[in-house]
Amino acid sequence: MKNNYLGKETHGMAPKRPLLAAGLMGVAGLAASACGSSSSATTTSSTTATTAASATTQANAAPNYAATETPPTANVALQETGSTLLYPLFNLWAPDYHTQYSNISITTAGTGSGTGIADAASGTVDIGASDAYLSPTQTGQTPTLINIPLAISAQEIVVHIPGVTQQLHLTGQVISDIYQGKIKYWNDPAITALNSGVNLPHLAIAPLHRSDSSGDTFLFTQYLSKADPNGWGSANGPQFGTTVAFPAVPTALAEQGNGGMVTGCAQTAGCIAYVGVSYASQASKAGLTLAAISNQAGQFLVPTAAGIQAEAKNFIGQVPANEAISLIYGPGATSYPIINFEYAIVNTKQSDPNKAQAIKAFLTWAIDPAHGNATSYVSQVNFQPLPTSVATLSLAQIAKIGG
Repeated sequence: MKNNYLGKETHGMAPKRPLLAAGLMGVAGLAASACGSSSSATTTSSTTATTAASATTQANAAPNYAATETPPTANVALQETGSTLLYPLFNLWAPDYHTQYSNISITTAGTGSGTGIADAASGTVDIGASDAYLSPTQTGQTPTLINIPLAISAQEIVVHIPGVTQQLHLTGQVISDIYQGKIKYWNDPAITALNSGVNLPHLAIAPLHRSDSSGDTFLFTQYLSKADPNGWGSANGPQFGTTVAFPAVPTALAEQGNGGMVTGCAQTAGCIAYVGVSYASQASKAGLTLAAISNQAGQFLVPTAAGIQAEAKNFIGQVPANEAISLIYGPGATSYPIINFEYAIVNTKQSDPNKAQAIKAFLTWAIDPAHGNATSYVSQVNFQPLPTSVATLSLAQIAKIGG
């Protein structure tokens, strides 16, 4: 598909407990500091955005997690599937939640964000996991489907160039040209100009992309659309979505899941790939080199806690009531440009009251900074906790779930 997110935003599987990647170990007080920021970002949402003033008012009120955090006493089995980026965190949450509430079991699967959205919409699963927010088309087709932020994540760009261990600088424009087949070799002048002193070989570039319907593809192609608005993001360009028509590049490869992207890149000399930060340790262990990519201010950054927080602050005051918003390519010299909310996709109309209560209780537990959003969980997958104002909006959405 071209994309079903309209592509016109107007801003200018893993081991259960992955190790922390270098540079991503700090988790600071984003929840306390992010609420007052503003941005010119807009969203494709069909729901009117809350104003920055109302968001600040909501932020000043402490969320009441206890109101919906008690699960039913009946035995309930929940099924979750979707985002492979969020999958490692669900694999931390699910067994610990079951330990706390032995009558509630949660089965997890990493199948890609597109599957998570589709299966939640069809009722095949109880919770879909997605890196992508719902499009107006999707909410139009299933009006009772909502996207609830659970945490803040990011995406990294990695390369595999034998003999080159230096960290490369790559602009969004250069990455776009690589994925369009306009830049074919690593010693292309456009790349060497950004990397003085690095001896880059005349090696064919193999751009990897996801074969499954993927929130990571959504994030990556949205970055390319914003960094290269006259090319990738133009009316005739690939634009963005969970599935896009990637240009036919002879050396391109398609892989399934974040795990497939890491393995495929490690096996392919000359590769470049986009990988969720919850797979940072796997990418490093596979010998892949993290690239520093350009943000809107022209600075080159890798994903760190500080950079993710700086980017989030650009948008927190603009989050609408339905929480469908892009957090990509905001202003600021220290803002890492590819971050996102990790979403639970849930149908507010549940046929079983016990299941509805179990879903509400678990999701409330997941966003509670004393439980699922605690540093002890989110830091293991290099995520950041939700700011207070966003957690308040998420609680309001969770309250809509009923049986």
